[in-house]
Amino acid sequence: MINVKDIVYKELSQKNKNVSDAYPQNWADLPAVQYVEEENKVADFTDDKEQSSFIRYRIDIWDNKSTSQTACDVDEVMAGLGFLRTSCSDVPDPSGLKHKQMRYEAIIDCDKQFIYHTS
Repeated sequence: MINVKDIVYKELSQKNKNVSDAYPQNWADLPAVQYVEEENKVADFTDDKEQSSFIRYRIDIWDNKSTSQTACDVDEVMAGLGFLRTSCSDVPDPSGLKHKQMRYEAIIDCDKQFIYHTS
């Protein structure tokens, strides 16, 4: 199994100061960015070894004004890491905050740390 959470966190944190892999605890410091590894599964298994992993991240953004600039920043970071954006949508939030949800996917070669996509 490949682990890239530390890399994702480091890069997202360079663009936003309120980044967490848990539900945001600090609502006074907006925008808030939550990144969640939704899927990390074997994509290719040969020679008794995992050759590549399919990885999917869900990123939620909350802000009291607009999520647009933060979404562009997140997209720049994730694309720079080689992830493909597969979804981006506004989510109604009963709190009154603006809420955007984005999903990114990649297949990562476990030995070479090379990223490629299925589509």
